[in-house]
Formats: sequence, C-alpha cells, structure tokens
Amino acid sequence: MANDILSETLRALQAEVPVSATLHVWLKATAPDAPGTMAFVLGGDKIGEVSVSNSEEYVFRTFVATSGGDLSCVYDTATTAVSVAYFFNAAEVVEKGITVMHTSAANAPAPVPHGYHFRPPFGWMNDPNGFGRFAGRPHLFYQHYSHGLRWNTMHWGHAVSEDYIHWHHMPIFLFPSEDLTARPDRRGGAFSGSAIPINNEGGIRVFFTEQVIDRTPETQVQLTATSHNIITASQAEVILPGRPAGLGLTLDFRDPYVVKGPDGLWKMVLGSLCQQGGVILLYETDDPTAAGGWRFAGTLLLEERFGTAVIECPCLLPLDGPADDPETHWGLIYGLMNSTHADTGRNNLTLIAVGHFDGVRFLTDFEQELDFGTDNYAFQAFVDGETPIGVGWLANWADVSHTIDFPTAMTLPRMLLLQDGAVLTPPVPAVESLRNGMIDETRLAAGETVSLKTGAVEIVLDLSWPGAPFVLHFDHPDADLALQLDAEGLSILYALPGVVTVPRYIARGARPSSLRIFLDAGSIEVFADHGRWAGTKRIEGFAPVRSARLEAAQGYVTSGRIFALKL
Repeated sequence: MANDILSETLRALQAEVPVSATLHVWLKATAPDAPGTMAFVLGGDKIGEVSVSNSEEYVFRTFVATSGGDLSCVYDTATTAVSVAYFFNAAEVVEKGITVMHTSAANAPAPVPHGYHFRPPFGWMNDPNGFGRFAGRPHLFYQHYSHGLRWNTMHWGHAVSEDYIHWHHMPIFLFPSEDLTARPDRRGGAFSGSAIPINNEGGIRVFFTEQVIDRTPETQVQLTATSHNIITASQAEVILPGRPAGLGLTLDFRDPYVVKGPDGLWKMVLGSLCQQGGVILLYETDDPTAAGGWRFAGTLLLEERFGTAVIECPCLLPLDGPADDPETHWGLIYGLMNSTHADTGRNNLTLIAVGHFDGVRFLTDFEQELDFGTDNYAFQAFVDGETPIGVGWLANWADVSHTIDFPTAMTLPRMLLLQDGAVLTPPVPAVESLRNGMIDETRLAAGETVSLKTGAVEIVLDLSWPGAPFVLHFDHPDADLALQLDAEGLSILYALPGVVTVPRYIARGARPSSLRIFLDAGSIEVFADHGRWAGTKRIEGFAPVRSARLEAAQGYVTSGRIFALKL
C-alpha cells in the first residue's frame, strides 16, 4: 500500500542536458518533520541527490551533472515542493542562456506568447539594476523574487543581449543572506544598484543596497560584490554601513549608482529623504577599483516639490561628450517615490535634470519629466560607446501593491539624446528588427477600423503640421484606451470600468508632427517627435488591443502605417 501511495506522488523533471550541466533548483519541504529531496538520475543511474529541511520557503540547491544525456530530477510531492528548476553549461550560458525545466503555478511567466518586451522567465521583477555593457555585450540585472508574482525577498535576476531587444536569461546572479531567504516575510534582500566593469579582467563589480527591515540602527546599508565569470557574484562586503550624520535623513538610504566623474574619481549617488524633501547624496573614492574608501562628498540635489517624496534610483551620466570635458552636459535622473503631480494626479514621477557636473556640484540648466505616462520607473542608463542607453520598469507603485499577483515587464530600451534644450528618448534602433510585415498603410489614415491581429504592433503616424489634432481609438476588452493630440497637448486616455477618477497622462504643450506607438500585451509606449515626448502606460491584464481607429479631420494625418511585431 505504501508503495502505491509513493508511486502516485512521485514526479520527474526530464531534460536532455549537455556535458557539465549545472542545475539550479529551489525546493521546499512540505512539512517540518521530513526533508524535501530531489534525486538526479542519468541513464538509469542515480548520480546525486539534494535535500532541504525548510518548510516555510524554497531553498536554493545546485548540482553538476558531469556527463550529458537524458536527466531525470525525481522528487516526491508528498514531501517535496519544487518552485524553479533550470540548467545551463557555464561555457555556453552567455551564448545560449539557461533552459527552464520547471516553474509552478505561483511563479509562472506571463501568458504573452506574442510579447516583445523583456520579462523574467519566472517570478516577480521590478527595478533594472547594473544595466551596462560587460565583456562586449549588454547586460541587464533586475530586482527579482523567484517563487511568486508578488514583491518579496529581493534577489538580482540577469539577462544578456546583443541588441537590447533579444535577450538570453542567465542564472540568478545575486542572492540575499541566508537569514533573509529563510522565510517569505518581505524583510528585505539585495535591493537596487549598479555595476561597473573590472578593468582588463572581463568581470564586473556590482553595488547594491541591502535592506533588513528590523535591523538597527540602519535598515539600509550599501554593499559591493564582484563577478569574474558574469554568472554569479562573490560574497558581498559592506562599503557604507550608515547614512551621513547631521542631515536629518530618514532611514531611506538606497540605490547606489556608480560612475566615473570628470576628475577621474569614481562617484556614487544615493537616494534619501530629509524634512525638506527628497535628497540625492554624493560619495566618491580614490580607489581606482571602487572597492572601498568611499567618503561622503555632499548633497547633490534637494527636491522639495511634489509632496513627501523619497528619491529612488538616482542615475548620473554624461550625455553629449566625455566625462572629463568641462563642456559636457550631464543628466541626473531620479524617481520620486510617493510624489503627486497636483495638476494631473499622477504619482511617482521620474525627472531628469540636465546641467554641468564638476565632480562635487551639479548645476542644473533645465529639467523635464522623463515620461508623461509615468510607467517608466526606476530608469537606469549608461553610456554605450558614445550613446547613452537606458531602460525602466514598465510599472508604477501607485498601481501595484505587495498583495497582488503581477508579472511585469521592462520598457523598450531608449537612447538619451540632447537636442535644442530638451532630452529626447527614442527607442533604440534595434526595435525595427521586430517588424514582421505591414498590416496596413492606407485604411487607418482613411478612418477605417483596422484589426491588429496579435496586438503586438507599431503604429507610425505623420501629421500635416505640428500639433494637428487627432484621436487614435483602441479596442481593448478590459480598458478604455486612446491616444489624443489636441490644443492642451498629447494624452494617453486610460480608464478601467468603474474607476471614476484617474490621473491625466498628458504632456502639456506637446505639438509633435510624427509619432511611433508601440502596443504589446499589457502596455502602450508612445514616442512623439523622435522621443521629444515619451509616454509609457501599463494596461491592466494581458489581453491584447484588438483594433485601432483614427479620428481626424481630412488631411490632418498624411500617413498611417501599422507594422506587426514579433521577437
């Protein structure tokens, strides 16, 4: 009888694995009185086993199969739960990525078969971290929790690309302390940060905030770790154990971004909050490796508008020249957590200040909102060659709580271009590689309703003159959605059934003459006049937009084209 019960609960994950395949699995015991185990069987022979005793949270285990072939990962559902299992060959993982063998219903990827935005292979994702080019390729790290679709103990996920559009998923890169991963209690983890290359070694150094909610006297401290294989990070070390004294700062002290300054020293900016408003703190070090010796250099910016708003994810980088040229303009990008725009009701704004940075002071020439849709949060950028490239989290904490299931995406990566006293943020050129044929080039402009097939499309509009009014209506099963240009400016009109008051997603005064609109499951991104005005809005759920219809006076829209998009 016992054998019958056991056979009914036995499960096996099977895959053809290469020689020297590394397996990463997360297991949990189903009860506190018996361990959870997984046995590895190759060619009919048991070649190893891993076990865990924790029944509260999934525990990470790794195993290397020295021989290739048909591998079975066997476990008993009566004693063992499995959250994630994947494998990779370390010598090929940058080229091929990981192969996911298993996810559960709780952490399954979003049901978006035609989606082209970056999403994690499983679990929760928020802020981009450590975005940069390392060992010749763009790398994206991100805030991640593997075992559910809700914010929880933070890790760093990882992906690598050739063009910022097509990504290979990499192994989980950065793990919190074992104490923090022991329970799914949201006490903290490895929060947001940045990365720099390790010169002449092909590796990277990462900087991040470790948060522990109940830790005293500091909830948040700054750590660094290195990676020479760009697969996993070393043991992290504390580099900033506390906030600078005498500034009246709250416990908020987070999101280190590191960049080489105009004086040749490494600089670090961090976000915080004082009684007057949001604060960006500046640190620097004489250490050429940036491994230590960090000292407080002063307050770089104080933001007193928009209510009590802690600054998050500050980012400082040269925009139009080398860092050591005094004529170079710098951009200082930052998110305002808990901010409210009084005129429109939008929350959690992201601003970019443009000016000159001498290594100690930032003198602002002008500033603008980075995105009038506001669902381009925690934006992080770096200079790739001579062009600044950035990416943001396609969401907004105003619409996301810690208690809902919410698989998220990143925005389309964007360039940052300084032109005529404004920052333009057009999508990177590689987005055109997504075009998979023309859906329409006459009917939309003629006012007809055009079916959008999978809903993954790019719409390109050219207007007769700057600011020529129109309304582009979208048929979405779960939301009222449109794009409108009128005398007030450019607006994304978005509302859910039964919601009476919603923010106004508007770029006041915008008078573009050309627009690119990207639709995907769960999002709309608008780039007007080569990104002079950019608007990003998450759409509730994952249903695609079914059709589009243009409303405009005759001759106002000279061209309307719709391209199907596909990864």
